[in-house]
Amino acid sequence: MAKVVKFGGSSLASAEQFQKAGSIIRADQERRYVVPSAPGKRFDKDVKVTDMLYACYDLASSGKEFKEQLRAIEARYQEIIQGLKLKLSLKEEFLTIEKNFNAGAGSNYAASRGEYLNGIIMADYLGYEFIDAAEVIFFKENGEFDADTTNKVLSERLAGVERAVIPGFYGSMPDGRVKTFSRGGSDITGSIVAKAVKADAYENWTDVSGFLVADPRIIENPQAIEVITYRELRELAYMGATVLHEEAIFPVRQEGIPINIRNTNAPEDEGTWIVESTCQKSRYVITGIAGKKGFCSINIEKDMMNSEIGFGRKVLQIFEENGISFEHVPSGIDTLTVFVHQDEFAHKEQKVVAGLHRVVNPDSIDIESDLALIAVVGRGMKSTRGTAGRIFSALAHSNVNVKMIDQGSSELNIIIGVDNKDFETAIKAIYDIFVTTRL
Repeated sequence: MAKVVKFGGSSLASAEQFQKAGSIIRADQERRYVVPSAPGKRFDKDVKVTDMLYACYDLASSGKEFKEQLRAIEARYQEIIQGLKLKLSLKEEFLTIEKNFNAGAGSNYAASRGEYLNGIIMADYLGYEFIDAAEVIFFKENGEFDADTTNKVLSERLAGVERAVIPGFYGSMPDGRVKTFSRGGSDITGSIVAKAVKADAYENWTDVSGFLVADPRIIENPQAIEVITYRELRELAYMGATVLHEEAIFPVRQEGIPINIRNTNAPEDEGTWIVESTCQKSRYVITGIAGKKGFCSINIEKDMMNSEIGFGRKVLQIFEENGISFEHVPSGIDTLTVFVHQDEFAHKEQKVVAGLHRVVNPDSIDIESDLALIAVVGRGMKSTRGTAGRIFSALAHSNVNVKMIDQGSSELNIIIGVDNKDFETAIKAIYDIFVTTRL
């Protein structure tokens, strides 16, 4: 039995946080593989070590003096080492970093040192073997992650290792240069390690107790989600809900390994389980609500549109030619509406309008801006009658005008378009009817 545990930056920002992580790991003998992030913020106006490394390397690459900034980074790590009462020295490591900064090792190398150094401390603190991620995680020449090579090498490397620390966020290019993942890097590393060791679970420890039904900036103390499927998570993440980067899901999803999002500061909380499928019913009809502002709609009208073969393809081709991706395309017999990100569309709108007139000769084109899209997601919606009716009743009661409705054929989600100004009101109304009052 093996679990992979990943700890985020806030969970390893200080010696005190390290001790919490250490207690969590030691409390379960199955927690055999640890993926640490770089130290995050210790308090509100603090700076993350990764940001300090980027700033330090910017000075170095510009030929400016950077030793003072590097010493400040070293002091952050020394504070953790002393707080943990370790007999560990990172002097040689920092001399190597200084030398490589002077030699122009690159910003990827600079950023990766945060995880690398925290990995060394974590391994020493736990008495685990340290494995440099650059030796077991690989990227292709074009910068894409090399999943097959990584899985083969990492599986073989960990086969005889009972307990190990593998830093998150980075790997290496074919020529040996360090390369970082673009976003959510340590989450991705944890998922890759879990797949390689065929773990029973991948625990992702952060500063929240899992996913919440709605954004806590809009809903005060929203309920937690106990179990969520990969598909539900993808729908919510796509509409702005963030706890785990979606690229971190794919390696474990291929192996059917569940992910458990946990809180380092409240380890007794069960957190949220992310699974492929489940017979467990959600506590509420909906699993979650998420949304984004800043969309606009382009409504195209033309008589007999439905009988014109290739109409939709021609319309979307104009958006493609202008480098604009679409979000939703609801349609009627004589109308087709394209929802796009307003900031992508605004400076190209007249080119798009002219292109649409050229290829489909519409009767009229109407553009509406400052719209928001809200996704109401839940596996329980499929088996519950009247879900859509309850949503629209709640919105009408709150005087929210619905601009668009789009329901997927899977019945897993309903997308609603409203004015930007009604965004928060709409989310509160939907949360209230399904969670608070449960009408």
